[in-house]
Amino acid sequence: MIERYTNPEMGAIWTEENRYRTWLAVEIAVCEAWNKLGKIPASSLKTIKAKADFNVKRIDAIEKEVKHDIIAFLTSVNENVGPDGRFIHLGLTSYDVVDTALSLMVRQSLRHVRVRLVELKKILRNEALKHKKTVCMGRTHGVHAEPVTFGFKILVWYEEIKRHIDRIDRAVEVMSVGRISGSVGTYIHLDPRVEVLALKKLALKPAPVSTQVLQRDRHAEAIHTLALIATSLEKFTVEIRHLQKSEVLELEEPFTKGQKGSSSMPHKKNPVRCERMAGLARLVRGHAQVALENIPLWHERDISHSSAERIIFPDSFILTDYMLTEAIDIIGHWVVHKDRMKANIDATRGLTFSQSVLLALTRKGLTREEAYSLVQRNSLKTWEGNLDFKALVRNDSQIRDRLTPAEIEACFSLDPYLAKIDYIYKRVLSHES
Repeated sequence: MIERYTNPEMGAIWTEENRYRTWLAVEIAVCEAWNKLGKIPASSLKTIKAKADFNVKRIDAIEKEVKHDIIAFLTSVNENVGPDGRFIHLGLTSYDVVDTALSLMVRQSLRHVRVRLVELKKILRNEALKHKKTVCMGRTHGVHAEPVTFGFKILVWYEEIKRHIDRIDRAVEVMSVGRISGSVGTYIHLDPRVEVLALKKLALKPAPVSTQVLQRDRHAEAIHTLALIATSLEKFTVEIRHLQKSEVLELEEPFTKGQKGSSSMPHKKNPVRCERMAGLARLVRGHAQVALENIPLWHERDISHSSAERIIFPDSFILTDYMLTEAIDIIGHWVVHKDRMKANIDATRGLTFSQSVLLALTRKGLTREEAYSLVQRNSLKTWEGNLDFKALVRNDSQIRDRLTPAEIEACFSLDPYLAKIDYIYKRVLSHES
């Protein structure tokens, strides 16, 4: 999974090596705190910092016997440190180390996701500006509605990514806490100052109160943030997939040199990368459900969350990172067919201007119901007879009695659909550099 689906930086965060390395950083931060409070001699701390290390294979071998990962880890570390290892893990319980280290890993991963989001936001901004006046068909229920611009569609995505960046920042804040408070969170064998000093060293804040674990609503918020991001990326790529249909063909995901779309049909260019995004988004959303179910633990703690978290955290971050990387490449290199956008506007033979005719008639004094009836009558004739809507409107005596030829012609202009685009762009981009 790591090798195939993500950038090395994100994958490296969730390796066993880094997990143990982060545990060791927590243990050493606690030793330094105890030293400042006079409980660990300076010479012992020096030895610990110089010699504390571990071997993953050795930890695995020990764990097979003791069936406890922290004990296996500490045994491996103490084999390197020697007698001064008695000061390591002083007064701690396993999840003082595990949960504090998990916060560090989650925070690092969230910040990495943020970098990707900012990169995607920049690309979306550029594409939105590039296609600000590229007119295309707006669709509701999959049916032609009224013209929009392709840039406008992208601007909607851009604003959505901005919200995700805010959510990531919130998740970083929520996860920037640790706990060094002992077996049930009451500091029975710890000086609370150890927690303050150690977490300051790790750039974390103490949780105001915790049991044996940090409360899992924090972790669920982080995973749900990833699920929201993954779902937005699915939303974007579903739109690309629709626009790549042969009958539409306004947009295509990149098709690289040497790529083949089908084993049997050489003409095929399938939106396989966008389709893959839909499948991966389902996985991340599934992990969000697990994160919610991890919140209600028995009393001060059980371990029902632990096994699930070993899967949902690396998978959710790795998949989200991969999806963002894909989205950046797909949107950065997609193929936009402006000619097809114009052809699709024309495909319904003027029907997309029906509301303009409707409103023009109401301005001439007709009730909305009267105007709607006149316009719908001609719209249905267009649908059913494969006729030209503008010609029908021109030839309808009841409409012609109220609208001049110039007024009818004005109803079928694309210019009004561009009139307020600048206003929308200014509202979205006014605070952007």
